[in-house]
Amino acid sequence: MGQSLVQNYLHIIFSTKHRKPLIRSAIEPELHAYLASIFNRLECQAIKVGGYTDHIHILCKLSKKITLIKLMEEVKSHSSKWIKTKGKKYEFFYWQDGYGAFSVNPSQVDAVIDYIDRQHEHHKKKTFQDEFRAFLRKYEVDYDERYVWD
Repeated sequence: MGQSLVQNYLHIIFSTKHRKPLIRSAIEPELHAYLASIFNRLECQAIKVGGYTDHIHILCKLSKKITLIKLMEEVKSHSSKWIKTKGKKYEFFYWQDGYGAFSVNPSQVDAVIDYIDRQHEHHKKKTFQDEFRAFLRKYEVDYDERYVWD
């Protein structure tokens, strides 16, 4: 084959350190746009960015030019530095060390977009930890609860 053709949709989820509710409504749209810009700069098309006060959901297409771990290092490092420039209340902002990344069937892209759009409504009933555990069960990810949270 003369060229590499790739179409990998990923639903990426990560939280603030210790799930602190630091993503305030005043900064949320700007943070989401900034995260999308990092993904796009790294040629990983951000399709939808959303989340809640303590975590982020991103639906993207993973580029063939970058590994997932490198993408996450870049996104977390740049966005953490950026948010600290937004005022004293963000001086102790950090992302958790880990993340979840789950493959998405192209036929499910619209459902994932809708799911990310409804994060505020969704989290009136469910914590981030419960939501993330549900993803781990759905995707049959083996995990040890002692090492999931930081």
